[in-house]
Amino acid sequence: QLQLVESGGGLVQPGGSLRLSCTASGVTLGDYAVGWFRQAPGKEREGISGISRGGDATRYAFSVKGRFTVSRDNTKNTVYLQLNSLKPEDSAVYYCAATKAPLSFTVSMATGYYDYWGQGTQVTVSS
Repeated sequence: QLQLVESGGGLVQPGGSLRLSCTASGVTLGDYAVGWFRQAPGKEREGISGISRGGDATRYAFSVKGRFTVSRDNTKNTVYLQLNSLKPEDSAVYYCAATKAPLSFTVSMATGYYDYWGQGTQVTVSS
């Protein structure tokens, strides 16, 4: 059974950076496409990034493109999300999700695509 654990969230000032990690146990994460999502209070969960199982295909939401970077190290069973130039509106609980991907280039930011979810990590951007 795949389990995902996010870490790296916290309080940061506007313009600052954080690196979130999503570490899997129980499976080889290299067989899975991974997505990053966030949910702010009173808002729907939104997809912000995705990465294919091999890491050669990535996608970003318009709101984070150019500021966030997704990457993965399959030898460590971990996917990362680097958050730069953070804004107060980036404050949310950030989740990673995974699904087994038969095709190496598959990447998605749709919540319904993913079968496994982490518990989330809080990111707060405030001065």
